[in-house]
Amino acid sequence: MPLSFEKKQALVAEVSEVARQAHSAVAAEYRGLTVAEMNELRAKARESGVYLRVVKNNLAKRALEGTDFECMRDSLVGPLLLAFSQEDPGSAARVVKNFGKEHKLLEAKIVAVGGEALPGSELDRLASLPTRDEAIAQLMSVMKAPIEKFVRTLNEPHAKLVRTIAAVKDQKEAA
Repeated sequence: MPLSFEKKQALVAEVSEVARQAHSAVAAEYRGLTVAEMNELRAKARESGVYLRVVKNNLAKRALEGTDFECMRDSLVGPLLLAFSQEDPGSAARVVKNFGKEHKLLEAKIVAVGGEALPGSELDRLASLPTRDEAIAQLMSVMKAPIEKFVRTLNEPHAKLVRTIAAVKDQKEAA
């Protein structure tokens, strides 16, 4: 059943609003997936904070106008679903990649991040980006390392003196 003009306008506005707030996007071909598999994919996307929507290409092109993902417009061909990362840049790519491992019919066609459209082969690179929590943990460990080394360096002369006295004591006891 075709969408009415009002519903099309609402759909374009919804996708456009999500695209304005998203960190990255993945367009994947879903041809051949069953309804149950698509529902499973939607559930996994919701769990990961990914907005997933099947949109006609001409409506998707209108929705992407004026967003960072306008670069994807010319590549939107065939039956595609759009996945937008809401929380961190790699979440949509991880969802598509992990689901694509189990279901070979889901194939990434376009990956967009930072206003640049990349081929679907770059999906692994985007999926390997750390989550927000992982990135903060990595930053904290880098910031903490020099202080830890400084404290160990300050503590080493005392520890070396104690080890030397203990070695002399053990040597005198043995003699």
